[in-house]
Amino acid sequence: MIQYKDKTELIEAIKENYLLYDKEFNDIPENEKDLLKPGVDKSPSQNISYQLGWTRLLLQWESDEKKGITVQTPAPGYKWNNLGGLYETFYKEYGALSLHQQREILKNQVNEIVEWVETLDYETLFVPEQRKWATTPAKWPVWKWIHINAVAPFKNFRTQLRKWKKETGTE
Repeated sequence: MIQYKDKTELIEAIKENYLLYDKEFNDIPENEKDLLKPGVDKSPSQNISYQLGWTRLLLQWESDEKKGITVQTPAPGYKWNNLGGLYETFYKEYGALSLHQQREILKNQVNEIVEWVETLDYETLFVPEQRKWATTPAKWPVWKWIHINAVAPFKNFRTQLRKWKKETGTE
């Protein structure tokens, strides 16, 4: 897995990969946002809904811990070994929105993540066990949670969107 030397490098990765991901939606017609294609896991709307759900959870975990609320990860009622139901809640919550609306929400959440990262010191971001919500048997530092829920999927899901566009003749 990639490593970041400091928060500036992490922030640049978030911004760069988000912008490339978001750009993939420019030529997807609104009336095709829910189309599923063979060999592609998600429709464009599901793809971005998934991102909206995870980035919201990431921000919620931090917000709740700061308020003294015990955080249940990934979300109340869901376990790490059975996330399908959680994904369905993301699709239901965001899927009725237009792609434009979904993109606006994601842009705002990404900006919020960047602002949050800017406030963190090196220890909080790069040393494990600095947040209760991030303390798991794997002992991941906060940066890794941000990478897994923002940078990596922005990069990986671009491939899915390009494959979807190729299947629809949009690309």
